[in-house]
Amino acid sequence: MSSVESRLDVDRSFEQIAAASAPGAILAGFTAARAPVSERLAAGKALRRKVAREAHAAFRKDPARQDPIEILEAQNRTRAQKLVPTRYARMLASPFAFLRGSAAVMAADLADTPSTRLLVNACGDMHVSNFGVYGSAERQLVFAINDFDEVFPAPWEWDLKRLAASAAVAVRFMGGDRERAAAAAAETVRSYREHIGRYARMGHLEVWYDRIAEDDILEALSPAARRNARKLFDKARRKGHQRALEKLTEQVGGAHRIVESVPLIVRESHTESGLPIDEALDTMLRQYLDSLPYDMRRLLSRYRIVDVARKVVGVGSVGTGCWIALLVGVDHDDPLFLQVKEAQASVLEAHSGYAMPFDHHGRRVVVGQRMIQGSPDIFLGWGEVGGRHFYVRQLADMKGGLEFAEGDREGIPGFLEYCALCGHALALAHAKSGDAAMIAGYCGKSPALDDAVARFALAYARQTERDYDALDAARKSGRIRVAAEPAAPQHAGKETKR
Repeated sequence: MSSVESRLDVDRSFEQIAAASAPGAILAGFTAARAPVSERLAAGKALRRKVAREAHAAFRKDPARQDPIEILEAQNRTRAQKLVPTRYARMLASPFAFLRGSAAVMAADLADTPSTRLLVNACGDMHVSNFGVYGSAERQLVFAINDFDEVFPAPWEWDLKRLAASAAVAVRFMGGDRERAAAAAAETVRSYREHIGRYARMGHLEVWYDRIAEDDILEALSPAARRNARKLFDKARRKGHQRALEKLTEQVGGAHRIVESVPLIVRESHTESGLPIDEALDTMLRQYLDSLPYDMRRLLSRYRIVDVARKVVGVGSVGTGCWIALLVGVDHDDPLFLQVKEAQASVLEAHSGYAMPFDHHGRRVVVGQRMIQGSPDIFLGWGEVGGRHFYVRQLADMKGGLEFAEGDREGIPGFLEYCALCGHALALAHAKSGDAAMIAGYCGKSPALDDAVARFALAYARQTERDYDALDAARKSGRIRVAAEPAAPQHAGKETKR
């Protein structure tokens, strides 16, 4: 792997301040000169001499590459064993579903690719179904990354390459050829490159407060795509807590209760370790409340918990602990759904070389989301039960995302426009958490990086298909057990996320 070490980046001052202990050291850190944008742009450009942009086209399967099924099996050891067959069933729905569920496999592969070692708060599970619209604290719809389980400081290229590869695999899923798959990957990178260049020249607060709002989305789309976007916006506005109440509950004795759907939604009496649910919930709530700001604690305390159930979510997350809680406020027309989701070690942690200043994985997810999403969930927090780390967020808050179907060739032109939006959102996330100027200086203004990463994406799409076939062969040989029916719809959309 070709990589370089560079510490001219914008956050060097933060690390110096955080490590300061001598009297006057913190003030000295805040008054020290910062490298100007022009210098950081030049430093980023200089990195091309050490890691050429064309080098990012490379993906060659290492003869010593770990068996991808072994990686998945290692993850499964810490999960609810009765749900592992469901995880495999969801991953076997398509090569795209396999890519979604195998972030750990790709993280190991990315660690052996060329890197500038410019770190950002990388999403870690970057793919085209990990974006969508959601309601901001100001009740406006914004477009951004929407899942942060694997977030961790890591090279920016890892996110971009995984996103581009997912675009290529998705186009193949939709029935497109190699040329269209490469075009989707290149469009993703082009948008990222151009937007990171714009963010490089903006002020820190200007970047921090920037968001991709409805008008920004519509402005970036063709007339046909705008019509679909407006439908998505309308659908997202209907997907608040009241809609979740109608979808997930029924009335029993005049009160709402979560509807069970075994094995996906189950009202358990004990946790996997045998701890009574009431005891586990009390422990979790104590720590969760401590993680919330004082004003949010007061707001949350006005709600009453009326039901709790375990709920299977996503593809890669299947088998980790995940619970939903129904709370009511003024009356049953004032519901609040919270999701309590287990956070395990990020798939990037073993490869990044970065040491977090705290070891709570739930806190890592919350800090990462607050840093890179922009206007995050007001109820984000974390806690721990029996040595297992969790984070808490709202289950349904004006959320919505693109759905694309198998064989939908007619949808590919609109999908390429969507890829550009994803590239924009990723650039914003990286600009908030890393050095946009150094990254932009490296990326440049030519399509050199676009073309290189598109070639990587095609190569990795082929590897994904081979890994998918290997998992299917493991099913046929009896090496793995797979649920009789894939508990997910046959499309690549948001229905499997939550």
